[in-house]
Amino acid sequence: MCYNAGMELYFAPMEGITDYIYRRVHRRYFPGVDMYFTPFLSPTQNHVFPPRELRQVDPANNEGVPLTPQLLTKNAADFLWAAGRLADMGYREVDLNVGCPSGTVTAKGKGAGLLAEPDSLRRLLDGIFRAPPTAVSVKTRLGIRDPEEFGPILDIYNDYPISRLIIHPRTKGEMYAGPVHLDVYGAALAASRAPVCYNGDIRSPAHIRAIFERFPATAAVMIGRGLAADPALAARAKGQSPPRETLRAFHRELGEAYCAAFGGPASALHRMKAIWALMLTGFAGGERYAKALGKTRRWEDLLSLTDRLLDSLEPAGEEGPGQFETGH
Repeated sequence: MCYNAGMELYFAPMEGITDYIYRRVHRRYFPGVDMYFTPFLSPTQNHVFPPRELRQVDPANNEGVPLTPQLLTKNAADFLWAAGRLADMGYREVDLNVGCPSGTVTAKGKGAGLLAEPDSLRRLLDGIFRAPPTAVSVKTRLGIRDPEEFGPILDIYNDYPISRLIIHPRTKGEMYAGPVHLDVYGAALAASRAPVCYNGDIRSPAHIRAIFERFPATAAVMIGRGLAADPALAARAKGQSPPRETLRAFHRELGEAYCAAFGGPASALHRMKAIWALMLTGFAGGERYAKALGKTRRWEDLLSLTDRLLDSLEPAGEEGPGQFETGH
């Protein structure tokens, strides 16, 4: 199946990776991403964005980047304040995080923790949708322990004019391990009143094509780790093949941007190592370099190592669809 140009690809929010610097440089080198999502902002009752969060959504830092801010909260008043502030900046949609499975988040009843108390989720949505200043999308998981929990949860979502429902078809307890529940996703897709976006375990153009083929009503596919591992993934899925030198230029410009933003290579080294730890998984045999990457302590050594990697390794390529294959 050829990629359908009417179906969209989104870059998932990834804390510590997809900040405004990464998004801006990625957009310059790799086409194909229709929407980027910010790592979550956490509005509080003080109703002030900290400088670090403000930098992430400052329109001047995101010029030319299609962007949806994501909010993490269990308080409708805090959500509405933040959405209003973002609307003033020119944003027309914000995303509510009901999917983060981190224990430090869910213990506070936020993210996927909201799924443990459907009444609390309904009260939150009641408050948000009384008079939202922007369109509101929701990124969700299936439940806490059992994917069958999602039926009643979807009934709640269907009571509100959600602009899009982004479903990661795992439970909170499953984190990012084990198979995604495609049967539950398919049932939710058929029953949802909002357009549905698929998210989870997309690592190749074959995976993207398989999701759209098996679930043609899917409005979009959101990709996180797969795009961080292969920054050209969305472009390749849309029939473009950026040359190897594009990846080298992307890496160099990204490193220079972090050096400038962080005040020098010493502070930028940690961020670039985190990015390359994910990128290694996008190369056949890249795991051989993981130990050397972890031991790198100097900026010059990182540049030398990544140059050797780009010279010697090939992208992982067109991985088979596996669990996404039509008919499974």
